[in-house]
Amino acid sequence: MSLCQTLSKALLLTGAMIFLLVHPLAAASPPTTWSAREAVIFALRNSPDSRIAEQRIEAARAARQQADAVFRPQVSLGAGYSQTDNPMLAFGSILNQGGFNPGLDFNDPGRTDNLGVQAEVRYRFYNGGRDQARSEALEALLQASHNDRTAAWHRLGAEVIRSYQTIVLAQEQLSARQAELESITASLDVASARYQAGDMLRADLLHFEVQQARASEQLIVASHQLELAKKIFLNLLGLPETPVHLTPQQSDEQLPPEPATYRQRPEILTLSAKIMAAEAELTAARGALHPTLDGFAGYHYDRGWETGGDGSSWIAGVQLQYDLYDGGRRTGNIAQKTAQLTELKEHLTKLELAVNLQIQEALLNQRQAAEQRRVTDKMVQLARESAQLNRERFQQGVILVSDLIDSEVRLTDALVRQSAARTNCRTAVALLRQAVGLQQFAPTTEELLESQP
Repeated sequence: MSLCQTLSKALLLTGAMIFLLVHPLAAASPPTTWSAREAVIFALRNSPDSRIAEQRIEAARAARQQADAVFRPQVSLGAGYSQTDNPMLAFGSILNQGGFNPGLDFNDPGRTDNLGVQAEVRYRFYNGGRDQARSEALEALLQASHNDRTAAWHRLGAEVIRSYQTIVLAQEQLSARQAELESITASLDVASARYQAGDMLRADLLHFEVQQARASEQLIVASHQLELAKKIFLNLLGLPETPVHLTPQQSDEQLPPEPATYRQRPEILTLSAKIMAAEAELTAARGALHPTLDGFAGYHYDRGWETGGDGSSWIAGVQLQYDLYDGGRRTGNIAQKTAQLTELKEHLTKLELAVNLQIQEALLNQRQAAEQRRVTDKMVQLARESAQLNRERFQQGVILVSDLIDSEVRLTDALVRQSAARTNCRTAVALLRQAVGLQQFAPTTEELLESQP
């Protein structure tokens, strides 16, 4: 392979890597049709909310790394060159270079130059546990950021299910409205024939035409609701305007979680981690009441061309420092950290009560939705039988127009109620899973993402 071909391939590979870094979504093309499970996985991988949570974790991890740096020695290296005729500075340089002689005029040593190289090591042995406490606080905040991401994932998964089921509901209601309009139109044709034959009053025919107009208007509303639901769905997934085609699958049906599978909410874990961080910060504040002990060591080398000398020296030692009085700054800081810790504990109690109420509410909503679904299934079955019988009887001329229209309205109403009950049931299960701390279609987000590479 020639050098030119090698460079071309390297440039091509570099360009591809840069493109993927700048356009991360380019590698994740959306599917042509969506199941509920695929929609949740796509949102978790590509939603801006997920990427924002990842960056917060990276920032917390970087802060934790900075805090750990204090447990390691601090090493510095420096060098500099200077010239001077200042008697004090010049005399110091001559001494450091080992160039002193008895005939030196202290008041006018002349111009001197100096190349100085120095290395220094410092290490803090003790400061009342402040560094360790700050490290523990940042570790707790890092864990809190992980829990925040989990909470964001759970909210996103539940919202995707809600949006997906809203589209399913809008499609089913649109089908119901279309079926109603087709049925009324067919009955209108029969009524027109009977009117032409003199077997029906003009008022009854007009009644059919009014109902046809009503059904047409409701069909327009249902079509608009479907388009709006699709736009909300795409916005939630972070996608531009594109056709939305759903393929609901049997695996999209989720069973309500068993009580034994209830997990602790990530929001509670987040606040608990923040309490741990506040406790560590309080420990650090109390550590300020203790002295600090530092160790240091250094090496210096000096070279002068004017004097022709060079020399080296070293220094090492320890330093103890204790602040006897600071005007109440440290005690005020301790009081502030104590109050903040107490406030967080009260927030945790309040959050636990709110989460418990949310779980109980989600349980009741799920049970109600399941019962409504069973009732509406039976309602649709009976309404279909009634409407079919009334259509046959109307063609035979044995029932009134109002009776036929009422049966058609009842059938459409039953179909709309059935689709709403199904949607509410699936959405209620999704919200219950979020309430108890579960991801959709899997106990955790990690398990869900691993299930589909």
